[in-house]
Amino acid sequence: MAGSALFSAAPYHILSYGTLLGTSFYQSFINGPVMFRSTNRTTFSTVQSGLFPIYFGMQTFLPIIMIFTFPGNAILGFNSGISGLFADVNRVPSMLPILTMFITGFINLAVMLPAVTQLIQARQGQSKRDGKDWYAEGPHSDEMVALNKKFGAMHGLSSLINLATFISAITYGFTLAGRLL
Repeated sequence: MAGSALFSAAPYHILSYGTLLGTSFYQSFINGPVMFRSTNRTTFSTVQSGLFPIYFGMQTFLPIIMIFTFPGNAILGFNSGISGLFADVNRVPSMLPILTMFITGFINLAVMLPAVTQLIQARQGQSKRDGKDWYAEGPHSDEMVALNKKFGAMHGLSSLINLATFISAITYGFTLAGRLL
């Protein structure tokens, strides 16, 4: 019995889903906040800049695996994989959250990450020109104020996109659990 599961798509679907949900929860609600409170800003920024390409890559790649390993249901009459995911009965409860996870992960990986990285580099350059760290107390140059404001907006947007990934994963988890009952 266990040997037959090795060649089934279902365990890979569940493992991909679980990895995506667990990674999203851990990075968003445990790792990031604890590191922010426990390390200096330079260390935090360095570690996050190393983690985010991997993290957003996983948020992009794992939903693709989930699409191809989507488990069918002979009783309800839909196939496994992409064709089963696109069946009318699965479009809202399964396809919508899985595609949302993919799209939000991809936006963070391909759009937001490069934009935020560019802003970080611009702030570092402005810090050198100003002779003052971007996070230091006191007045800042107009350029640094503008960069900090733009960074805050982009970081906030990326966080909202990340939250959409997490909420979609939770939503799909209830759908997946309902299929096990």
